[in-house]
Amino acid sequence: MQFGIFSVGDVTADPTTGRTPDDTERVRSMLTIARHADEAGLDVFATGEHHNPPFVPSSPTTMLGYLAGVTKNIVLSTSTTLITTNDPVKIAEDYAMLQVIADGRTDLMMGRGNTGPVYPWFGKDIRDGIDLAIENYALLRRLWTEDVVDWAGKFRTPLQGFTSTPRPLDGVAPFVWHGSIRSPEIAEQAAYYGDGFFHNNIFWPMSHTRQMVAYYRRRFEHHGHGRADQAIVGLGGQVFMRRNSQDAVREFRPYFDEAPVYGHGPSLEDFAAQTPLTVGSPQQVIDRYGAMRESVGDYQRQLFLMDHAGLPLKTVLEQIDILAEEVVPVLRRDAEAARPAHVPSGPPSHADLVARARGDVPTAASPEPAVPDGVDAEALR
Repeated sequence: MQFGIFSVGDVTADPTTGRTPDDTERVRSMLTIARHADEAGLDVFATGEHHNPPFVPSSPTTMLGYLAGVTKNIVLSTSTTLITTNDPVKIAEDYAMLQVIADGRTDLMMGRGNTGPVYPWFGKDIRDGIDLAIENYALLRRLWTEDVVDWAGKFRTPLQGFTSTPRPLDGVAPFVWHGSIRSPEIAEQAAYYGDGFFHNNIFWPMSHTRQMVAYYRRRFEHHGHGRADQAIVGLGGQVFMRRNSQDAVREFRPYFDEAPVYGHGPSLEDFAAQTPLTVGSPQQVIDRYGAMRESVGDYQRQLFLMDHAGLPLKTVLEQIDILAEEVVPVLRRDAEAARPAHVPSGPPSHADLVARARGDVPTAASPEPAVPDGVDAEALR
């Protein structure tokens, strides 16, 4: 199982000092955080994509391309690549280039974004969000898998005899996740293609996450990609830790109370009870996240949001160390001990995808229903 961190790249004032970093400082802090995560032994660093203040990561491939040259082991990914407002031709080119530069140490997550004004800035209509995601991704796959593409659709100029360059590394496209919080159409898209499904459930109760993941698993099996429990699932999370839980709550509370995304709303205690946000000791985080599989089954990637709400860089680096040294080893050990042998331990690596393309990997086991009991997946249709 993979463990890592994702960043939304917000520029937020530190409520305890009143100081706000400028954009340059924030971008450079994200680079420091990614390098530290690699050195600490985490598996994944993922950046969001935003084109509006107060967020800075408008060019994920620029950031990840740099990080490919200064990190050694960590998988470089996105916590959103905007499949709706980006041209799929440019996505094909940019992420194949990144894949080559990173020598396959990369994947990406498709998402629609959650900021309405961005759509018209790029000549799109938010009401077309689902249709854009479906059409653009269908074209993207063809651009990666076919050397010459003739194509016509609704949302962009037709292509005639077009070849996207560079070609994917070793002829194999990067692994793709589809990220969604509430849209079963996106879970269906992930299942249809046999891709990963990432439920970034940081604002939602576990009951909702359970339904969305169960629906994806059921449809993954329906489309013939394997058993439902073999589907590739990722979850989001948020934690803040100190050795003493009271210290963690006391230190994090002002950041929670003033954060743009959830400040001035539910109390810290209410929000933590209703969502995966866990503020406390490392053992409390282990207990909370170790229990996730009881709701969604064995899953392959867990990412945590840690560098947000104005938290100082020093504090974020401390949090990464606690996560890597005290939490992840226990979660990884327990997840591996509980995982059935036929269930993937993580998403496919580049080497796995190459082997699969060459026919060196056996076909999936015959499907057997494995949707968690008590879940009405059809209710999400």
